[in-house]
Amino acid sequence: MEKVPMTQRGYSALEAEMRTLKSVERPAVIRAIAEAREHGDLSENAEYHAAREKQSFIEGRLKEIEGLMSRADVIDPTKLGGGAIKFGATVTVVDEDTDEEKTYQIVGEVEADIKAGLLNIKSPLARALIGKEEGDSVDVMTPGGGRSYEVLKVAFV
Repeated sequence: MEKVPMTQRGYSALEAEMRTLKSVERPAVIRAIAEAREHGDLSENAEYHAAREKQSFIEGRLKEIEGLMSRADVIDPTKLGGGAIKFGATVTVVDEDTDEEKTYQIVGEVEADIKAGLLNIKSPLARALIGKEEGDSVDVMTPGGGRSYEVLKVAFV
């Protein structure tokens, strides 16, 4: 089985989601199923079918989370170092065309959220940045076309 790289923050988020699903969502859907059963004929009971579908989703998501957590390779970026960009690095880049600066942390696929500045390690930009150092330029082919970035800062926080 392939290990799934993630930061402690990502692992903790999975743990929190699992706790919520087990302690809040699962009991709520069980109550909803019980209530819907009391309404009689299950073959035409939309509430029952919706609750069963939600239960199926919850159980599937729990299995997915348990699988991810069992294969998790939790990496602490603060224990990493060096000048080269690697998993966990917080990187500030500037778009060479627009002079727009952005800061990203390179994280695992599970915890990636581009709006929060968490860049998926498998994304084109992250793949281009891996191994680069401050001052290096990278050319990235994105769905929106080619982009050039200069690495301004690399930190492991």
